[in-house]
Amino acid sequence: MYDLDSRKQALALLDQGFSQNSVSKQTGISRAAIRSWLARIEPLGYDRGRECPRCGDTPRSPDAPAAYSYLLGLYLGDGCISATKRGVYSLRIACADAWPGLIQACVEAVQIARPANKVCLVSSPGCQYVTCSSKHWPCLFPQHGAGKKHDRRIALAAWQQDIVDEHPWDFIRGLIHSDGCRITNWTTRLVGGVQRRYEYPRYFFTNLSADILGLFTSTLDQVGVEWKHANRKNISVARRASVALMDAHVGPKY
Repeated sequence: MYDLDSRKQALALLDQGFSQNSVSKQTGISRAAIRSWLARIEPLGYDRGRECPRCGDTPRSPDAPAAYSYLLGLYLGDGCISATKRGVYSLRIACADAWPGLIQACVEAVQIARPANKVCLVSSPGCQYVTCSSKHWPCLFPQHGAGKKHDRRIALAAWQQDIVDEHPWDFIRGLIHSDGCRITNWTTRLVGGVQRRYEYPRYFFTNLSADILGLFTSTLDQVGVEWKHANRKNISVARRASVALMDAHVGPKY
């Protein structure tokens, strides 16, 4: 772990025109570390002694269950957890550049989950990865495991199901924001002998995991939204009353 003065010295050399390779040779600091400081100079500090609600003698639910329910939906859709050095884990959630409001909502949800940890944005073509390092992500997301989520069983722990039951719309919104969309469908009808175009809104949720699709549809059932399988990996919500419910509680991405 390099102290803040060492980090500032390395960046000052870059400002003077030295290349990353040259600064690395002068200071003995790896180029990877120097590159990371261009985005964030402050040490992460990881958990800084922050209590994990799942690690105490008496495990409890997160303090902000609605925000957690939303974050759980985002994680199941477009998130992953990777082990790093010193027993620390990195949570990454991919958010498309087209939806800046979604990116901000994701950042806020991650920050609420681990308020003492840094939340960073890592740019990739077409998207931003919302990232945060903590020792406790596997505690908060026991669905973490080796391999892709659709290749292994995904089930909620009892305490997670209690949160989703209490805040179902936050969970649904997180899933839609990650792997769903609201679109305008169209078809034609014969009216008075004339073909007329008819448009109607529709929600889709797409995921390769049958388990995650099941979590989505069971939660839709809980809140009274009618749905159907468009195919094996797509759930469709098209009935007018159900779309109106989704509009009231989820709405299009922004």
